[in-house]
Amino acid sequence: MTRIQALLAAVGLGTALCAGAQTKWDMPTAYPATNFHTENITQFVADVDKATGGKLKITVHPNASLFKANEIKRAVQTDQAQIGEVLISAYSNEDPVFGVDSIPFLATSYGDAAKLWKASRKAIDERFAKQGMRVLYAVPWPPQGIYSSKPLGSLADMKGLKMRTYNPATSRIAELAGAQPVTIQASELAQAMATGAVNANITSGATGYDTKAWEQVKYFYDAQAWLPKNIVFVNEKEFSALDKATQDAVLKAAADAEARGWKTSEEKTKWYLEQLAKNGMTVAPPVPAFAGELKKIGDTMTSEWTKQAGPDGQAIVDAYRKM
Repeated sequence: MTRIQALLAAVGLGTALCAGAQTKWDMPTAYPATNFHTENITQFVADVDKATGGKLKITVHPNASLFKANEIKRAVQTDQAQIGEVLISAYSNEDPVFGVDSIPFLATSYGDAAKLWKASRKAIDERFAKQGMRVLYAVPWPPQGIYSSKPLGSLADMKGLKMRTYNPATSRIAELAGAQPVTIQASELAQAMATGAVNANITSGATGYDTKAWEQVKYFYDAQAWLPKNIVFVNEKEFSALDKATQDAVLKAAADAEARGWKTSEEKTKWYLEQLAKNGMTVAPPVPAFAGELKKIGDTMTSEWTKQAGPDGQAIVDAYRKM
């Protein structure tokens, strides 16, 4: 081997080692790149990249472009993607504990939602661990309200509405209100509303803004029913394969993302509602009688959820109420 050949071989070996040292992950999410959850994830990814000196590269695939919303959790579990984000309550049919943050009127403020996350995190961590995954962090959506194509003054006014639902809790609310539940993912909501597939919706001001709800419906009732959370999680085998310094960098970036995400969600809540009003929507709380009827639905569903979730569910609710 000539000196030049040896030098080229050494360079090639060094390049291979560098390439081998870099880990690449795919991260599917269900929401637009401009949504605050996705923007927070983008910052999380940048923080990981910086802290690891580029050793861990995470590519974000927003707006259900890599996997549909209901496919993401399974994709990470089976290592088709290494890290992902889901609306955890969408999986409450799999396990009722996953739906704890969507029990109507159990936790209706950011402070209470934080307490409920603290009370429920251990149980959720354990369930993900049994499925070969690790929870990294969670961030709430703004409080949920009701979008409608017509004014709503009572529960009776909801009868017959085609209501978009995104988890078992919203489907149950539709049933109890006499509306027709129609399961639609966030990425398909604008089209569903435009075609008349749905004419009512329970979601946040953020989703209403993302989908330009004002183009199809004119009323938003700020019921502040609950604050559902998105959870970011990773395949445990992939995480365990990282060196300790890289693992620590991921966990630190996740903790920062959780704190930043909660702060941003709360700060943007008012802004989202202002944008709905600015674009011609009537934005108001439900009238007292209607609010009372909704609260009764919440009481019914709290009782139902506690029975479904069993001792673990009751323990979470008890711990939350003691905080």
